[in-house]
Amino acid sequence: MPQPLFEAVDLSKRYGGKLVVNQLSFSIAPGECLGVIGPNGAGKTTTIRLCLGLASPDSGRISYFAQGGRSPRLDMPQDALAIKARLGIVSQFDSLDPDFSCAENLLVFGRYFGLKDAVIKERIPKLLEFAALSHKADAKLGELSGGMKRRLSLARALVNDPQLLLLDEPTTGLDPQARHLMWERLQRLVQQGMSILLTTHFMDEAERLCNRLLVLDHGKKMTEGTPRALIAQNLEPDVVEVYGAGALALAQSPLKALAARVEVSGETVFFYTADAQGLLAALGGYPELRTLHRPANLEDLFLKLTGRQIREAA
Repeated sequence: MPQPLFEAVDLSKRYGGKLVVNQLSFSIAPGECLGVIGPNGAGKTTTIRLCLGLASPDSGRISYFAQGGRSPRLDMPQDALAIKARLGIVSQFDSLDPDFSCAENLLVFGRYFGLKDAVIKERIPKLLEFAALSHKADAKLGELSGGMKRRLSLARALVNDPQLLLLDEPTTGLDPQARHLMWERLQRLVQQGMSILLTTHFMDEAERLCNRLLVLDHGKKMTEGTPRALIAQNLEPDVVEVYGAGALALAQSPLKALAARVEVSGETVFFYTADAQGLLAALGGYPELRTLHRPANLEDLFLKLTGRQIREAA
């Protein structure tokens, strides 16, 4: 196996008396998109801050770009400047300059990496085309939609031709059309072999984009693996959702014996089963109820591992 492009080993971080990241280890292989998912307070943002050198771990180490001896290992935060020169970053919140046009935002940002203007100007048309913003090259930020700003942030993160892209909830706040266009652009990067670390609250986003997932809760690794493997290892293959007046009573009815596991969320009962046919036939006796039969998905996995209880951000 190739050496990882990125590696975190036994990371721990406390704020006050609270252990926010707890003995966390993970790695990213060249050309891999690793997704990090977890509820509010799971430690995702702190982990990203540690990876970027914006906070220092109390213990453990973070290293980048040690690949078969071809280049020396760089450690964060000691080698932060050298590491950041080879990273692309899209944070949760846009930090674009409203006084500059789209093209000017790319030009100025490229200068932070010491790139010559001629090099940046050669890259700008391709970056704007990638972001579907060629027609907005001279537009100021006030003329852009939220989706356009996020795509410009992605284009800006690529201006230095990074080896690793860190995306912290890159599609939060976007409407479905803008989110799907952003996904298409990120899928293109994955297909081109870009290495990506992605945090997200959208399970369909994680399943579409990520080769492998890391599930965090309370600062600890709950599990990791490919999306399909995690679903197969942790869940029954079929889910039957039942809702409507009187549905909640079914959770304690004889129908419970027809499922491997039953959960209730709000006004919906979830039956998890390896064979839904018997359950669906029995539900035919409840015509007043509505049912949905579907395969288990990442959202089911997420809720099983981290619970259905709503958590407020700390």
